[in-house]
Amino acid sequence: MKEPSLTTPATTSRAVQFESFGGPDALSVREVPVPHAGSGQIRVRVTAAGLNPMDWFMTSDAQTAARFGLSLPCGFGTDYAGVVDEVGDGVSEFVAGDRVFGGALSRAVADYVVVDEAGTIAVGGQAHRTPDGVDDRTAATLAIAGCTAAAAMAVVNPGPGDTVLIGGAGGGVGVFAVQLARLAGARVIGTGSATSADALRALGAEPVAYGDGLVDRVRALAPAGVTAAMDLHGRDTAQAARELGVPDERITTIAAQVDGITPANGANAAPGAIEEIAGLVAAGRLRVPIAARFPVEQIRAAVELQAGRHVHGKVVIDL
Repeated sequence: MKEPSLTTPATTSRAVQFESFGGPDALSVREVPVPHAGSGQIRVRVTAAGLNPMDWFMTSDAQTAARFGLSLPCGFGTDYAGVVDEVGDGVSEFVAGDRVFGGALSRAVADYVVVDEAGTIAVGGQAHRTPDGVDDRTAATLAIAGCTAAAAMAVVNPGPGDTVLIGGAGGGVGVFAVQLARLAGARVIGTGSATSADALRALGAEPVAYGDGLVDRVRALAPAGVTAAMDLHGRDTAQAARELGVPDERITTIAAQVDGITPANGANAAPGAIEEIAGLVAAGRLRVPIAARFPVEQIRAAVELQAGRHVHGKVVIDL
């Protein structure tokens, strides 16, 4: 990972872009003009960018991209971490040299990202101070997955006495959701493949194989019943939770709509949720498994791995 420079000016920089929407083969590392911070903005020299399923989903075709307000030429990736190296007029919360992390919709995998001081991930981008003790690669995994897990937690509100079924527990959001539910005092049963069992146990979940027969396997693990559920992959876990008697108000999804069930969206996470999660990481109470990291030149291979949906943890790009 390159050390950020606060003194050396540059006129061009690298950015991962699409020339046409599609899969990893449509991605290229391109030379682009160095952006500059305008009024109310900061520029961040990005050192690491974390990948999420939404990155490739929303850029898979022109119609889907348009739903997210994206058009060509288009950048890629949303989670980033780095160092502030330029501050626009009127900015009061950040100064050059501050370590920050956050999200900038579909433009984070680049040497530089410009974000609004008071923006959102979807509009203008967003920055938060990186706590001492949290490295940039880890910080680059927090914004999307952390906010999404926090939003899911808010829907089902697990606590002591609860047994929570989490579908996709070993994925990017799952690693946060499992640990947050355990910190809240709940017992967690996490679905995954046979190869993910040890990783789920390390997070604090009791592993159970997904697929046909899930309801019976969960009943065997939890004969007293399941009281809440988060489906972080599709709708199979939500449907299983209903069969297990979990009321709809204590079930949530993040990747599918199910009538009667409230979905969780990271954009609706409570104010301060991501800072709280970063604080838990800094305190050593929540850990983020980094499944793989790639130099930016290998962006296509990184996206192919992440899009396979069998990664146990997060995939990070070094810049």
